[in-house]
Amino acid sequence: MEKEIKPSSGYFYLMINLILILGGSAGLVLLKNPWFVIPLVLGIFLSIGFAVVNPNQSMVLTLFGKYSGTIKTNGFFWFNPFYVRLKISLRARNFDGEAIKVNDKIGNPIMIGLVLVWRVSETFKAAFAVDDYEKFVVVQSEAALRKLAGMYSYDNFDDEQAELTLRAGGEEVNNQLEIEITERLQMAGIEVIEARINYIAYAQEIAQAMLKRQQASAIVAARFKIVEGAVGMVEMALEQLSKKGIVELDEDKKATMVSNLMIVLCGDKEATPVVNTGSLY
Repeated sequence: MEKEIKPSSGYFYLMINLILILGGSAGLVLLKNPWFVIPLVLGIFLSIGFAVVNPNQSMVLTLFGKYSGTIKTNGFFWFNPFYVRLKISLRARNFDGEAIKVNDKIGNPIMIGLVLVWRVSETFKAAFAVDDYEKFVVVQSEAALRKLAGMYSYDNFDDEQAELTLRAGGEEVNNQLEIEITERLQMAGIEVIEARINYIAYAQEIAQAMLKRQQASAIVAARFKIVEGAVGMVEMALEQLSKKGIVELDEDKKATMVSNLMIVLCGDKEATPVVNTGSLY
């Protein structure tokens, strides 16, 4: 478990260190007494214990393989020169991963990427629970992203029963991704601030086919609306003609009129009018 310690102020020991070094040097030069080499060497040795801890930075200390504690207070300090020091940043960091190729729930190859905001919350775990916590974050984030992609379909074209998809899931999918990454990074003492999908698309080998499929679906939907509107307009036209008694139409004439109106209303191009100067037939 992490144990925070407060080391001694470095300014007091700096004065002692200067006295030892300057006194020893002066004794060797002026008095030519070899015993003054002892305070000189001692002052040089004690200078190893000085360290500066910057804001939002920590220093993990170990003594002969045993964890002694973590310094999280910023400032100038002195501690046992035999301590082995490891600096770990507590600042928030961004991991903008490159898009990776994965398979969605129904097996479609897709490209998906994420952006992760994280920071170290427990220095003991970050230093000793994993070999390299920064690499651990990268590998586990990509593993969580692969698992998430396998839980949902890219969209509901192939999976019409899907209520939640990667493309339209929004915050729900991002929240699930954040939960998955948090669970994986807890053992390394990493706090996940935010995790979001920042890129998603079909893989290159099926992108063109899926684009044509989406375009076809859009055309069918548009045609459905056009036909639906045309039927309503024809129905209204027949109803108004009959109601106002403008013209009497038998079933054959109604069928002809309906056919002509549907062609005009549903055609891709504008109809060319033909003026009939004779009888209707």
